[in-house]
Amino acid sequence: MKKLLVFVLGLALNCAAWAQGSENPGAMDAQTRPDTFVSLQSVIPKLVLELRYFSHNNFIGRPIDGYRANIVYMTRPAALALKAVQDELASQGLGLKVFDAYRPQTAVNHFMRWAADSSDTLMKQQYYPSLNKDELFPGGYIAERSGHSRGSTVDLTLVRLADSQELDMGSPYDFFDEVSWPSDTSITEQQRSNRMTLREAMLKHGFRPLDTEWWHFTLEGEPYTDVYFDFPVE
Repeated sequence: MKKLLVFVLGLALNCAAWAQGSENPGAMDAQTRPDTFVSLQSVIPKLVLELRYFSHNNFIGRPIDGYRANIVYMTRPAALALKAVQDELASQGLGLKVFDAYRPQTAVNHFMRWAADSSDTLMKQQYYPSLNKDELFPGGYIAERSGHSRGSTVDLTLVRLADSQELDMGSPYDFFDEVSWPSDTSITEQQRSNRMTLREAMLKHGFRPLDTEWWHFTLEGEPYTDVYFDFPVE
């Protein structure tokens, strides 16, 4: 009961903050894709793509609102920086696999509605087995705004160029657990080495990591810092 009350209070406060923020022109959702956004496939032809939110293989278990095609967008500076990462990794026989990049605010709103529905736990065992659903929002796993909607954040992993197989990172993508923290020490030495290979390449080319998700990186000096876009992925 205590966790449920914390969840409801957090949801109410965040919804109020969202309503207040929507009155700020700098924080308004932009409905049209600007020319400064490009598809990653056009910039990185050999990029491996598995757009999870366009599929049923995600923590909700069905396609997410706003994802209408298997394509990913980022701001041009972020896409070019990511290409530099891909080019450098190629010398090691490695490449990048992207799970998500630009994320419409519509999709984030879908996450919010799902988080508020305590009865929908279809993917619990696969994505958050050690947490109750009412812990996801106050725990920061689900938020009413996402840096992804600004267009310069990407979720990704490493693959072998020879066969496009993912390297073992010690936890799956979007796994809501401390084992997904880059600092987690319960994983094997090889798994940690794989995480560090990805992290170091991303840091070198201007991306900053997140301390709770090994797969999440945002371009330093991103061109949009207070605009959350809502054009569909299509």
